[in-house]
Amino acid sequence: MTFQRARSEEQREIRRRAILDTAAAMLDEMPVADVSLNELSRRVGLAKSNVLRYFESREAVLLELLDVFLGDWLTELTSELAAGIAPHAAPEARARQLAEILSRTLAARVVLCDLFGAQGGVLEHNVSVEVVKQHKRSSLARLDTMAALMRHHLPELGDGAQLFCLMSLVSAGALSAYVPPPPSLVAAYADEPALGALHLDLRDALQLSFTAALVGVLPRP
Repeated sequence: MTFQRARSEEQREIRRRAILDTAAAMLDEMPVADVSLNELSRRVGLAKSNVLRYFESREAVLLELLDVFLGDWLTELTSELAAGIAPHAAPEARARQLAEILSRTLAARVVLCDLFGAQGGVLEHNVSVEVVKQHKRSSLARLDTMAALMRHHLPELGDGAQLFCLMSLVSAGALSAYVPPPPSLVAAYADEPALGALHLDLRDALQLSFTAALVGVLPRP
């Protein structure tokens, strides 16, 4: 892919979208840590200096993708919760249904979880104050949307909904670092099956974590 110099706002937006789409395609092939600005520039057909006209760093590209992917997940989550939560069930039953849907839909979005895992330690570095502020504003709006969904289906969460949402996303990022296990770990489990007790399945681990958090904060009769 090659581009002529962008001369209009429409052309600049097309260029910007191409950079984001190319980075998203790279994330389907490799972990966040392996996405480099040099390779992104090569694939999008621009000099690195030209990519930097649109995004100030690799991390700025990935932060924007994190927001896009989070928005896509929340759209999916809205319909999944509407279909999967029994509105008249007891609070604990709804909490367990909610935990199952959250864990299943998050575990299916490996790239989103990988981005969450890199957010604090990598992606929020090497970016300007303005980029961080813009990202945090978007993140807060997404968090408010998610919290509203939680309160709609489990109003018993009350004011704790936002904190639960934040910790859920942080947990998804942290736990995703352990899956899939590297070949050496798979071999170790095969050689010594007792070590398999330390193996983490992302969906199962998230469901246990979310269920414990939700059921734990429900009011007791």
